[in-house]
Amino acid sequence: MLNKSKKNKVAFAIFFSFLFLFPGLVYSESHPTSYYSNNPVAAEVDGEPIYLDDLKHVRIQEALMQLHQMQTRALKEKILEKLAKKHPEFSAKSTPTVSDAEIKKFYDNTPGIKEMGSLQQVRGEIEGYLRNSYRNLFVEQQFQRAVKQGWAKVYLTPPNDFRLVAGIGTAMLWSDENKTARVFVLEYSDFQCPFCKRVQKTLQKVRKKYPHSVQFGYRHFPLPFHEEAKGYAQAVECARDQNKFWQLQSWFYENLTHAISEAQVLEAAETAGVKDIDEFKSCWKKGKYEKRVEKDIRDGAEMGIQGTPTFVLGSYDHESGTVSGEMFSGAVSEDKFVKAIEKYLALTGTEAKLNP
Repeated sequence: MLNKSKKNKVAFAIFFSFLFLFPGLVYSESHPTSYYSNNPVAAEVDGEPIYLDDLKHVRIQEALMQLHQMQTRALKEKILEKLAKKHPEFSAKSTPTVSDAEIKKFYDNTPGIKEMGSLQQVRGEIEGYLRNSYRNLFVEQQFQRAVKQGWAKVYLTPPNDFRLVAGIGTAMLWSDENKTARVFVLEYSDFQCPFCKRVQKTLQKVRKKYPHSVQFGYRHFPLPFHEEAKGYAQAVECARDQNKFWQLQSWFYENLTHAISEAQVLEAAETAGVKDIDEFKSCWKKGKYEKRVEKDIRDGAEMGIQGTPTFVLGSYDHESGTVSGEMFSGAVSEDKFVKAIEKYLALTGTEAKLNP
């Protein structure tokens, strides 16, 4: 018998093989005429409606998509169950069976599975996986047939497209002179976060690539277990008073490997070009910008941010001071930044033509 650890490894190997072999079954989408509103009124306040979409943030949207996938799968099974009364070929009994030859072929051709045990040891897991795969394929094929024949009409729709709208607030802008940017990259970071440190070089490259069409902004999101991060965030805000925000921000990301003393922070500020160290020290020690940092944290948490770095990237509305787009987490690659930026540059270009 396989121990629990090996069984888990087999399950993971089988799961990823399933994604590779049957990617279309992970999420199937149909586009029938809909009589169902997926943005109902959730409440009313003084006669003003609050819609379901008004409650959304990124994590809720992800959960709604997962729920929709589960509902879609259950709906397809229910449709086939009802059709089987008149059309026996829709019955679950019609699902193809798994042969010994297919089990052996899967064992011989699946990378890494032999390391988890002999064919006899993993046979049960393979058979179960293939049986589920065949069932999924059967359900999808029969469902598509039922819709095509007009035997079933589907009104279930996925959640509405979700665009996160984030306020720029008091974010430090990369370029105050950039008045024409159509796209905004809003960063939430933590000075003690290694992934935040790693992504800074990527951001430097992206800024050079889009000096005019994209604006960049920085807000703070020190994590609770990084005890010194709030203090560093406030220090950078104090450096901002003397136009040295980005210089001290860069110094922290380039040099911080562990917590540093007050004297070392003051020395760092001086190295970054802060002229009036006494003013900087007074600002920092008195917590002049403690509330600003706390506001950044609250705003980020309300959007669903849970870790750092997190970026909100999308269309930039100068008048309202908001960015409308999507959220990216982690040390995002240059390629991913570029693809997202190009997407929103194209989108905002189209919007500009439609709304001259």
